Parts: sequence; C-alpha cells; structure tokens
Amino acid sequence: MQYRGKQDLRQIGNALQVSHVLEGTVRRSGGKVHLNAQLVDVRTDAGIWADEYDRDLNDVFAIETEVAQSIANRLRAKLSAREKIAIRERPTKDLAAYDFYIRAVPGIEVADSDTKAKEILRTVDLLNQAIARDPSFLLAYYWLAKAHDWLYSNTDRTPARLALAKEAIDSAFHLNPNSGEAHLALALHLYWGYFDYDHARVELAIARRTLPNNPQVYEVSAWIDRRQGRWSDAVRDMERASELDPRSLFLAANVAGFYFGSRPLRYEKTRKALDRVLAIQPSLIDARIDRGGGLEMHWGGDTRHWHATIEKILADERGSADDPGMKSQRLQLALFERDFIAATRAVAALPEEGMDGLSRDFWMGLVARVKGDLDAAQAAFTAARAKQEVAVTAARARQPDYAQALSTLGMIDAGLGRKEEALREGRQAVELAPIAKDSTDGPGVLFHLAFIYAWTGERDLAIEQLETVAKIPGGPTYGILRLDPVWDSLRGDPRFEKIVASLAPKEMVSK
Repeated sequence: MQYRGKQDLRQIGNALQVSHVLEGTVRRSGGKVHLNAQLVDVRTDAGIWADEYDRDLNDVFAIETEVAQSIANRLRAKLSAREKIAIRERPTKDLAAYDFYIRAVPGIEVADSDTKAKEILRTVDLLNQAIARDPSFLLAYYWLAKAHDWLYSNTDRTPARLALAKEAIDSAFHLNPNSGEAHLALALHLYWGYFDYDHARVELAIARRTLPNNPQVYEVSAWIDRRQGRWSDAVRDMERASELDPRSLFLAANVAGFYFGSRPLRYEKTRKALDRVLAIQPSLIDARIDRGGGLEMHWGGDTRHWHATIEKILADERGSADDPGMKSQRLQLALFERDFIAATRAVAALPEEGMDGLSRDFWMGLVARVKGDLDAAQAAFTAARAKQEVAVTAARARQPDYAQALSTLGMIDAGLGRKEEALREGRQAVELAPIAKDSTDGPGVLFHLAFIYAWTGERDLAIEQLETVAKIPGGPTYGILRLDPVWDSLRGDPRFEKIVASLAPKEMVSK
C-alpha cells in the first residue's frame, strides 16, 4: 500500500530489487470482486501481460492461482511438480478465517524485542479465531507457533507457553508432514525455546527445500551462525534475508547491526546499511543519530557530528526528547563528553527500566561515581542492587538469561565496593556464557567482567579481559574505549592505550 498512487515503476522495482512488478486494482461490491492486473518489465516500462477478472468473492483464491500461472507462463518460468501443486493450493476455504489471519500476521511478522506483549497476545487471539473456523488452516498454525515462541522468548518464559507453541507446530505437521512452514516453525521453536542450534539447522535445511525464497529461513540461520561465531556466514545470510524482503525494517536494521558488530568495524557498509534503514523509515531516531554522527563516534572517537545531529533533531522536532532512543543517546553523549550536568539531567529522564539492560538506578549510580559524588553513587547502586537481586532470581529459572543478569549484579556490586561478590558474580557469568558457546551474549558478559575488574582495582585483570574482548566481533569499539569515563582508571597504562590504538581505523593510526 505504501506504493499506491506512485507511478514510477522503475523506481519501485529498484527499491524492491526486482525486474518485474505486478500492479492493478481490486474492487469489491457485495459478493463480487473485479480485478485488473498488469505485469510490467520495470527495466523498459513495457507491459508484458494484462488481464481482468469478474468473479464471486469466494473465487478470490482461484483468481490468485490463475494470475500466478499466467505470469509464470509469460515469464517462461519452469515450475516443478511441487510448485504447480502449491500454486493451486488454497490457504483456507473459509474467507472469515482468512480475514482473521491477515489481520493477525502483520503484528507478529514485524515483532522485535521492543514489541509490546499485548500486541502479540492480540495476534494469538486472532489466529485462534481463524483456526476455530478452519482447523485445517496450516499457515495459521505456523504463525501461531511463532507468536507463542516470541512470547516465551521475550515475556513469558514458562513451560506452558512453550507447550502452546509445540502444540501449534504438531498441528501443522499433522496437516502436512512435508510442509516447509512446519519445519521452519520447528526450527524457530528449537532456537528460541531451547537454543538447540544443531537440530534447528537440520529443520532449516528441510524448510529451505520448499521455501527457497523465504527470508526467515536465512534470518534464523544468520542468528544461529552469529551465536556460534560464524560471523561471515551470519552476515551473508542476513544480507540474503534482506535482499528477499527489501522493505523489512527489521531485516535492514539487522544487516546494519551485523556490519557494526563485525571486527574490524565495517564503517562504509554500516553507513550504507543505515541509509537503507532510513529509506524505509526516515523518522527512526536511533538510525538518524547513528548515521548523523554516532557511527563516526564509534569509528573515530569524534563526538562533534553526533552532538550536532542530536541537537538538530531536538530543535526541529517536538516530542523527539521523549523518544527512548534519544534519551539513551543523550546520556551516552553527555558521559563521553564529560558533561556531567547534562548527564545528570539525561539519566533522570530515563524510564525506570533504564537502557541497555541496566536500570535507571544503575545509571544514576554510574553518573554519580564518575563525577565524584560517592554518597549519591552508593545510594543509587544500593537501590539498583535490590531490584537486580529479584531479576537474578527470576533469571535463574530461565537459564539463557541468567548470565547477563548475574554480570549486571556484579557490576552493581563493583560500584558498591563489594569486591569479592562482584568478582564471583562476574566470573560465574562468563562461565555460564563463554564466547565458545555463545558469540552473541558472550562478548557483553566478558566486557562486563572487564568493567568489574577495573572498578574493583584489578587493573591487570581488566586489561587482560579487554585484550581478549577487543579482538572479537561484538566487542567494544574504538570510540567507546577512548571516550567512556568508566575506563578512566586504566588510562595512561601503556597496555590499555595499546588496546585502544589497535581499534582505531587504519587511516587514523597512520596519521
């Protein structure tokens, strides 16, 4: 619908990275539907096929089949026997069930960690209504399983939620044991629910045979590759996923994130990937700030354009100060520029849950500590610790989250001067999420241990940890180590300065 009324099909084709575009109109009147369709070669603007249909609404899927067959014939596509059967298949015989389905799918299709649970619960309700009307609606089971697994992964880590996902997957397999969607749903389930990468890969390989152009097959493969430290494979698969769905903001953002996480940091590729993100959603504040100077800060340790971009957005756009991304960026900028008055204001504006998995109380303690207000730091860290103990207890029941929660508790204890507890917690977290086991969360936990060592006076151990984490994908950038005041106790040590210099872009090192 975003292209409605736009006549430049060549531009649309370029954006979608396709050679042909199907355009047309659909008009519904009572139980009748009238459809005009035209296939255009966007390289020449030539129409190469056109037709129109007047049918009963109940024949809408038959029209889809006819259009698909006509286009395949016109493009001289060679369809396998399985593909010919797939073209003729109807997702459901019940149009009301289909209506519930198409209202449900967009919510889970674009869900990420920032999506509200109530939105996915609404998706679950709509899909259950679709299935109640048509118990043989296989695609509804696929998306229902994904919705339950998303809820398990993000908000409701209970065996009951996991069982609901598996029940939907079993129903899909019962309807069609060879369904690519069923195998893809099982791969997602094994990944999100159990971190069973090897078995998830087996299911993805099966799904790919019948879903060769499904972006999620490549997306899940990329996430597994990244967790297992196969970064070049992860980047390749995420690029492929985004090529297959070039209007997906989620995939485009992840391509940028994968480039950014690579070592050395792929500055030019990350910059171009951010341009693609902003072409899809120009209003995305985090991407605008990163593109306007945040990336440059990470790459070269220069905050000037980052600062100017934030100030321009704040001046030009009412309400931008309330954006969560803006709050996070303003606090980080203030800390890196040693503007502790601005940092105090910025930390007060954070929501209670804070940012980057660390509570507002933690950030209040950090700001107070780096500006030398030790009494305020003690009070804030004490409040943060009480909440984090609850989080650790809850995370212990859902083992995949335990390492991060424990390392955060270690950082708080380091701020409180509880050295023995902090060291024990930080080291145990690294044992729970070693780099060899998890290349996604492992670098962050190791980085936190370096933080704990630095704040507890273990300079040699802090530098030893930084030497390791600075070399691996997902580790700290040049800008972070050069500017962040939390590392001030290490500055001046030749070993630390050597680590910082090793992360500088080559052209800067040569100057």
